[in-house]
Amino acid sequence: MLTWAEVPDPEPAAHEVVIDIAASAVNRADALQRQGLYDPPPGAPPYLGLECSGTIAATGEAVQGWQPGDQVCALLAGGGYAQRVAVPAGQVLPIPSTVDLIDAAALPEVACTVWSNIGDLGSGQRLLVHGGASGIGTFAIQFGKAVGATVLTTARASKHEKLRELGADVVIDYSTEDFSTHQVDVILDIMGAAYLERNVKALATDGRLVVIGLQGGRTGDLDLAMLMAKRGSITGSALRPRPLAEKAAIVEGVRENVWPLLESGAIRPIIHSRVPMPEAAEAHRIVGASEHIGKVVLYTPN
Repeated sequence: MLTWAEVPDPEPAAHEVVIDIAASAVNRADALQRQGLYDPPPGAPPYLGLECSGTIAATGEAVQGWQPGDQVCALLAGGGYAQRVAVPAGQVLPIPSTVDLIDAAALPEVACTVWSNIGDLGSGQRLLVHGGASGIGTFAIQFGKAVGATVLTTARASKHEKLRELGADVVIDYSTEDFSTHQVDVILDIMGAAYLERNVKALATDGRLVVIGLQGGRTGDLDLAMLMAKRGSITGSALRPRPLAEKAAIVEGVRENVWPLLESGAIRPIIHSRVPMPEAAEAHRIVGASEHIGKVVLYTPN
């Protein structure tokens, strides 16, 4: 059950700011937490929401560089589905000048996920993005093109045209086509076990598979001989449980390297719909049904 209810206002610790939330956005992890399958890390708010945008209302005594009235967006360990949240100052970002305050809520989680996993993607490399129509997928496609990569992506056929508009060079219908016939240098994978064998087959020599989601299961068969022959590597990655210092370093990297791409218009948030925060259950239904392209944003009531 998702219930809009009164809770105590957060107070900032010494290195935190309190944000009056304008909007949050739905992530797959929110649905897992709602189902009791993904507990927040120790010390995080118990409420859903891994990102937000809004206006700083208060700052802790040790905070530098931010002040009340600043419009910001932030990466959260939880608590975004609310009117206020306290967040470490190192996880706060300015609003890009090309993005409005509400839509900026769709940026922190995807930008930090993409940067921390494929930020070293090079010009001329071939990137395969699974789930290209997702929030992470639409951002990763644009990031890949912005750094000069050739981008391949998987998605249902009805979403192909939009993904080509975002810059995808090759769009693959996962229900009828075998993506493993392509050879790529980097794979950003949200599926996990269901795609493991084909992902390894698709890796070029010295290729890298980055697993960031387990929508297709947790365990699968791995052909180690094939992986060794390709000198391939497989890494697993999660953002939410990382220590605060690591999150702050990722956020700083995003600000220095990804935010200029937003300022230039090379990347923009792709918003499927805006849903009032008290109607979060409908937003979860949309994401659960995979009806969306990009992010579903939750805006707070006045």
